[in-house]
Amino acid sequence: MDTIPDHLEHGLDIVFIGFNPSIRSSETGHHYANPTNRFWKILYQSGLTPRLYQTEEDSSLLELGYGLTNIVERPTKDASEITKEEYREGRILLKEKLETYRPRIACFVGKGVYQQFSGKKKVPWGWQEESTVPGIRDFTAPSSSGLVRMKVDEISAIYRTLLEGDRSV
Repeated sequence: MDTIPDHLEHGLDIVFIGFNPSIRSSETGHHYANPTNRFWKILYQSGLTPRLYQTEEDSSLLELGYGLTNIVERPTKDASEITKEEYREGRILLKEKLETYRPRIACFVGKGVYQQFSGKKKVPWGWQEESTVPGIRDFTAPSSSGLVRMKVDEISAIYRTLLEGDRSV
C-alpha cells in the first residue's frame, strides 16, 4: 500500500498529527479519507475552517496555516496493527518534522497518538503543560475516527479551544 504525502511547510499555525493513514487514505492519496472519519466535519464545526472541506482538498489546509502528518506512515486497517518498532521510528521522524517545520501548535488527533509520541500515560484533552518539542505548544484532541464514541459536538468543542492559539510555550 502507498503512503500518503505530508502537507507541511515552515511556520504553520497548527499541524494535525494522526496515528497513520487508513486503507482508504492510501487508496486515494488523501488524509482522513475514510467516509466514517469525521475530521473534516469537526474542523468546520469547531470554526477552524470557514467551510466544510472535502478530503481531496487536504493540501488546501496549508492556505489556512494548517498542516497534516502522521506518527506512522504505513497505512493499516486500524491503529492496533502498528508495531512498537514503527512507533519508535515514527517518534524520531515526527520529532524531526516538528523541529524542521516549527509549527506554533502540534495538535495530536487522538490521545493515543500523543501518548505514543510523548511517552506519557495520563493525558488530558486540550493544551498540555509541557511541550515535547521546545517552542511548539502541544494540544491533544479526540480522534476523529468514527469508532470514537464521543459526539461530534463534544469533539468539536475541544477542537474549538485551538482558536485560543497563542498560548505561551
